[in-house]
Amino acid sequence: MLPDDGAEAVLVVGPSWVGDMVMIEPLLALLKERRPDRAIDVLAPAWSRPLLARMAQVRRAIDLPIGHGALALGQRRRIGRALRGVYTEAIVLPGSWKSALVPFFAGIPRRTGFVRELRFGLLNDIRRLDKRALPMTVQRFWALGAAPGTPPPTRLVPRLRSEAATVSATLATLGVDAPSAPTLVLCPGAEYGPAKRWPAEHFATVARHYLGAGWRVWLVGSAKDAPVTAAIAALADGCVDLAGRTDLGQACDLIAAADLVISNDSGLMHVAAAFGRPLVAVYGSSDPGFTPPLSERARVLTLRLPCSPCFKRECPLGHLKCLNDLSPGQVLDAAGALRA
Repeated sequence: MLPDDGAEAVLVVGPSWVGDMVMIEPLLALLKERRPDRAIDVLAPAWSRPLLARMAQVRRAIDLPIGHGALALGQRRRIGRALRGVYTEAIVLPGSWKSALVPFFAGIPRRTGFVRELRFGLLNDIRRLDKRALPMTVQRFWALGAAPGTPPPTRLVPRLRSEAATVSATLATLGVDAPSAPTLVLCPGAEYGPAKRWPAEHFATVARHYLGAGWRVWLVGSAKDAPVTAAIAALADGCVDLAGRTDLGQACDLIAAADLVISNDSGLMHVAAAFGRPLVAVYGSSDPGFTPPLSERARVLTLRLPCSPCFKRECPLGHLKCLNDLSPGQVLDAAGALRA
């Protein structure tokens, strides 16, 4: 069993995507606001630890060592039994049946979540989801910490904290000099698929513009994004290509150090918004009304073609006009307006 420091504690079962994990922060802030003495632990995949470490409300991150989509009933039972007697409340954010199993096996007295997948019994504080009243993911998460029927605030803004010493250590580890000029971070990847990726040629055009103005340009992403960042670097000499060289925490630190971020709709886009960095977010097949970057310093660009948002991983019409026709000039204009 986990060590218990005597505080009343709540277990939050977290989501499985970077962007969604960022969007749990307003819920955590609400829980702390309502009960400042309450401890908050988050059960989530191990990759999420760097994000949770940057949320001031989290006491402890608990790894869920089960692959996305796997049932692993016996393993969930063992994890639940190890948590018995620690928590008075659980909030289950994913909508799947299996995501409610650990709090059930832990015998947590109050288990809150939306109905979804017939979770009666597993949950005992069941909420009905009104998608029209709660169109955004961040609103749905927040609502599970509020009294039923409470309307969310007009603006819910996730916030991640950044430590200057940690950022400096990351730059030293990566062999990147501390910025002596304004720094642009480009996030050209998108885990979901190519229908969310602005063309590498367009990113390169933007990179060349800023390099010519004396800026530093960092390309940030996972190892899966390396072919895209390599293509950009080949077209824009002077970029520092860091894709695949960082873990999530280091990517967070690079973004926190940026003077401007330009990103596809991706998890790193939400990270940039939560750090409050000036951000231009490019949307193709996805809907900025559902998961927008939640920051007053963010600008969303989308062409709103009749065929979009289609929510497909690849363009079903084969032309990807929603992204190909969104010009570098439009992005540069939006970025310039942000910094005016």
